[in-house]
Amino acid sequence: MTDRRLAQFNIARIKYPLDDPRMKEFVDNVARVNGLAEQVEGFVWRLQDASGNAMGMKVYEDPRVLPNLTLWENVAALERFVWQTVHKRFYGRREEWFERIETPLVLWFVPAGHRPAMAEGVERLDHLIANGPSDYAFGWESLPDAQHWKTARCGAPATHPSEHAA
Repeated sequence: MTDRRLAQFNIARIKYPLDDPRMKEFVDNVARVNGLAEQVEGFVWRLQDASGNAMGMKVYEDPRVLPNLTLWENVAALERFVWQTVHKRFYGRREEWFERIETPLVLWFVPAGHRPAMAEGVERLDHLIANGPSDYAFGWESLPDAQHWKTARCGAPATHPSEHAA
C-alpha cells in the first residue's frame, strides 16, 4: 500500500438524450457497472451525486458530456476494472452511444485520502490537452505498468469538449 492513489477522469459526449431508446442499454447498465467497479479489489472512490452516479453533473457547460471521476489504489486495479470485467464490453460499444473525443481521459496521482472535485479533473484534462503528458496530467501511455490499453485505445481524433457546436 502506498501513500498515493491513481485518479482517473474521463468524459463522454452522448449522441442522443439519455431517455432516447438508443441509449437504453447503456443507461440501464450504469448502476451495474458502477457497482462492479466498487467491488474490484483496489477501487477507492468514485464521484457521484444523489442519483448514485455522475450522469446529472454538468461539465464543460455541455449537458451532453457525461463525467466519470474515480480513484484506484494502483494502475493494476484500474486496468483490471476497465479491461477485464463487463466494463470492457460496454467500452467496446462506445461508438453506439458516444461521439469521439480526441482526449477523453486523464490520469494523475493524488495523496491517499484526497477526493478530487470535478473541477480538478477538468483542469487536469485541459492541461493534458494543452501541454501533453507530464507528472501533473497523463494518459495510459505514461504508465509503464499499464498494458491492456494498448490493444483497446480510443478511436480517431475529434474535438476538445469545449469546442463543439451547441
